[in-house]
Amino acid sequence: MSTRATQEPGPISRVLRPIRGALIAAASLSALGAVLTLVPLAAMAHIAALALGAAGALPDTLWSIVGISVVCVLAGMAAISAGELVAHLADNHLTHALRQSAVQRLAQLPLGWFTDRASGEVKQAMQDDIGTLHELTAHFFTTAGRAAGAVLACALYLLAMDWRLAIVALLPFPAFFAFFGRAVKRSAANMDELATAMGRINNAVVEFTGGMPVLKAFGAAGKSHGAYREAVDSFARVFTDFTRPLVGAMANANAMIAPVAVLGVVLVAGTLFVAQGWMAPADLLPFVLVAPGMSAPLLLLHYLTHDLNAAAGAAQRVHALLQTPVLAQPAPAQRAIPAGSEVRFEQVGYAYEGQENVLSDISFTLRPGTVTAVVGASGSGKSTLARLLLRFFDPTQGRITLGGADLRQMESAELYRRVGFVLQEVRLIHASVAENIALGRPSASAQEIEQAARVANIHERILRLPRGYDSVVGEDAELSGGERQRVSIARAVLLDAPVLVLDEATAAADAESELAIQEALSRMAQGRSLLVIAHRLDTIAQADHIIVLEDGRIAEQGRHANLLAAGGRYARLWALGGYAPSQEEAGGAC
Repeated sequence: MSTRATQEPGPISRVLRPIRGALIAAASLSALGAVLTLVPLAAMAHIAALALGAAGALPDTLWSIVGISVVCVLAGMAAISAGELVAHLADNHLTHALRQSAVQRLAQLPLGWFTDRASGEVKQAMQDDIGTLHELTAHFFTTAGRAAGAVLACALYLLAMDWRLAIVALLPFPAFFAFFGRAVKRSAANMDELATAMGRINNAVVEFTGGMPVLKAFGAAGKSHGAYREAVDSFARVFTDFTRPLVGAMANANAMIAPVAVLGVVLVAGTLFVAQGWMAPADLLPFVLVAPGMSAPLLLLHYLTHDLNAAAGAAQRVHALLQTPVLAQPAPAQRAIPAGSEVRFEQVGYAYEGQENVLSDISFTLRPGTVTAVVGASGSGKSTLARLLLRFFDPTQGRITLGGADLRQMESAELYRRVGFVLQEVRLIHASVAENIALGRPSASAQEIEQAARVANIHERILRLPRGYDSVVGEDAELSGGERQRVSIARAVLLDAPVLVLDEATAAADAESELAIQEALSRMAQGRSLLVIAHRLDTIAQADHIIVLEDGRIAEQGRHANLLAAGGRYARLWALGGYAPSQEEAGGAC
């Protein structure tokens, strides 16, 4: 077995692997084009030498030289254009592939993954970072190819003319690369911090715009302004630290290979060479014309330095997103099909990454056609328990079964055909109201969508919208929180799943909306198994089974009357007015 360590390719190499061949071809075409477009400079030097040495008329080869120069310029421009075309086509292919891969990866991630991340962070990886790669794939390699081709061709030509003066004329360029490399290294060292600061701005913008109505209503807009201003000021400080070390290094590098500086070196050294009799005055002309022409392609690299480092950071974040662990899916031979709709929690425990257990040793059975309610103080783990059944994430201990099948052995589509949910946080997409209701069943007919809306007590409100069911959410369908909740209930009704999870569905509704939601839920619950997460005990007093959570464990369970008679945790919560307090309030009351 070989002991030689194999070095993993960097994130840029991994991201660009599908278009590596196209980028090499684009860079090669650009290099060839740059070489061909420099032919007229050599031709001008040759013509000038002929003119200085001609006693009478110029030789007949003059027009041949001019013709060759024109052809080379046209061919060089065509090669450069072809290189740019190949690079941009490769960029389009990569961008399309990355966005498709990112969407597929996001679709396979545990839903709980999104709750741990701000939408600005996801947007940066999905949109901004993939867009940033454009500068790398579409421009950097062709620019580097042109620079390499031009510099190499010029250097070889000058060495062929006079190797001694060529060495002197080329001296500024190694110094340029020394300063340039130093600047790139400093820039790369701060790029991660710069990207993090930009991510904070993205998150601050999302929070600022999303929370503006509430902030204004409570006179707290200044607080949101402060958070946004702090993010901007932080980015300004990071950007200043990022650019300060670059200014001096890049200024020195640019000064060293400025065309005037290179020309000055050539003239001073050339004058000395002519004075010493080492070369004829006419032999100096190729150096005067060609050597300063090497400056432009190298100076162009300066402007792409920041884009290159930004693209490197973007590639790293995109690669990290594409490598995010997905929700495990069973192999075709291992897929389980539930036999019924009984739900069993068997010694279930869950801990968020790097934290202590949120839930420990949870065991109970949700039998078909019954209502199981989960109550407890805020922070006791109620919503986490509900999200485990919805497989937002998998238990770190124990297992959950549906109809005898472990949820981890079921396909996600199979699970969500059998388990519906109405959560406290409602998410509607930018589409028509009908499409929002039919999100789980896109093939549903208009009559089925309307019937679901009637059950959810939202049909009459939809008819009052400008275009009825065709009204688009966010455009001509402005819905209140309670109305959005009823749309989500209609979505669950249409799905017609035998198991239903309700996570404090009326918590954010006003009194009128709450009544409408409660009526809608009552209709929808008929004949289904319900897992209800409740904050108010009076709403679940008639439940078949009540589970009281405390610090992530089951403190009590049973029916309402039995729990009251036991005089335990549930009875004390009921005595407080049937309202489950926060952890701090619960600790003080008990």
